[in-house]
Formats: sequence, structure tokens, C-alpha cells
Amino acid sequence: MNIKKHLPIITIMMGLTALNGCSTLNATKSVGIDKSAQWVLLPAINNTETPQAGARLDSITANLLRVNGVSNLSVYNATATNEGLFELADRRNQEAALTWAKTTGAKYAVAGSVDEWRYKVGLDGEPATGISLNVIDLTSGQVVWSGSAARTGWSREAVSAVAQKTVDSLLKSALPH
Repeated sequence: MNIKKHLPIITIMMGLTALNGCSTLNATKSVGIDKSAQWVLLPAINNTETPQAGARLDSITANLLRVNGVSNLSVYNATATNEGLFELADRRNQEAALTWAKTTGAKYAVAGSVDEWRYKVGLDGEPATGISLNVIDLTSGQVVWSGSAARTGWSREAVSAVAQKTVDSLLKSALPH
């Protein structure tokens, strides 16, 4: 095989692969989820050392749910406290929101958690995110879809931009097209 002959194609393929950054996504199969139903977004759990990463995830997730066709969405309005910086308070907030969601008549709730939201240490300081989302059927209490994804970006990208790509990939996996 003549490498020189195929070098332009190899270069293009390597470039396209590099443009995507490093990412991974694992999710269950999406079955019968109705985008036109009433949805509720629960407050995310922040498992990172980055303050307010859960609130940032909530903002991105709410917007991308709407962009991906979920038009009937309510967002739980958690009361901000100093406890909100700790994982235990985040879990209590999410549980309280789930209890509230069951009283709203909504069909689905989206629960999320942030496992990474930072710039990596090193010469390039790449942004990195790790996010999990679950879609819960509020009638049965069952998780009808679950996914986790992680992504790193390039040193000139914002963590929020990488998070947006990560959440979008997750939601495209969860929601019917």
C-alpha cells in the first residue's frame, strides 16, 4: 500500500476525529418517551468541588430540553441556602423536588448530576465535564431512560460550551427524533 497516495485522506480523517475532542456516552435505550407531555426539571446534584455546577447544569438542560422539542417544561425553584454547596443538601433538594413534581400532574421528571466541571491542570488546561441524566416516569416512579457522558474540549473552549455539547448528546439519545 502506498501511504503517500492515501496521506491526504488519512490527514482529513485524523483532523475530523480531533475536532470532536475526547468524549464518551453510555445510555439506556429510549422507549416511548413523549416529548409533548408535561415535564419537570429537578435540581441537579453537584458532585464536584465547583460551586454552583449543578445550577449551571440545570440552566443548560432546561434550554436544551426545549430546543430538543420538550415545550411543556416546569423548572423546580429550589430555595438557595448555604447548605446548597454540599452534596447532602443537593440530594435533599432533588428528593423534595421529586415529591413536588408528583403533585404537578407532570408525566416526566429529569434528574441530573454533575461529576466533573473544571479545567484540567496542565499546559493546555482543557475544559472537562462529566454529567448524568435520568428521565423518570412520575406515574410509575420508574427511570425510563438513563445516561452518563463525559467530554473534554480544547484549551480555548469554555467549560459551559463543553457541558452544552455533553448535555445535547445525552438528550438526543433520550428523546425521540
